[in-house]
Amino acid sequence: MPIIRVEMWEGRTLDQKRKLVEVLSKETARITGCSVESVYVVIEDVKKENWGAGGQLCSDKYPD
Repeated sequence: MPIIRVEMWEGRTLDQKRKLVEVLSKETARITGCSVESVYVVIEDVKKENWGAGGQLCSDKYPD
């Protein structure tokens, strides 16, 4: 039972998340030889203010 964890900045639409789950599940099943139904995808939306890169908060580094 593969479990895929995706952490990304918040702001993606529900349709984008649906497509991401669909593609990740199908490709993981194809590559590993398991069923699509056995693949779990966990998406965690993270605010830029809770993510740091290069010594800075991403909300400061990449303002909207």
